[in-house]
Amino acid sequence: MSGISGRSKAKLIAEAARELLAEDIVALDVRKAVSFADTFIVATGRSDRHVRSIGDAIAEALAKKGEKPLGIEGYEEGRWLLMDLGDVIVHVFQPDVRRHYDLERLWSEATPFNVVSPAARKRL
Repeated sequence: MSGISGRSKAKLIAEAARELLAEDIVALDVRKAVSFADTFIVATGRSDRHVRSIGDAIAEALAKKGEKPLGIEGYEEGRWLLMDLGDVIVHVFQPDVRRHYDLERLWSEATPFNVVSPAARKRL
């Protein structure tokens, strides 16, 4: 691994997801809630193909920094993609699946933080 910091990795992930038009990207600092990760990134894709494309873009952006996922689950089905990046866990859901699992409520004790660059916010 390249040693990219967790916050930098989270921002890189969010930007890659945003480039693929992922919706409602949320970053949660879960260090006080869990021992297996520092950050959860949650995003929405509109279809199975879109969810997979977002995951591919994230993996490609990380590969350029010398990082690669420790594991990926749900890629084939494309309804909920989970990427384990060690200190960062990425969840990309289709809208109905995201509503069903409601991770933001489940991890409500986690602290949200901004991962969208000012330039990206202007494009929204």
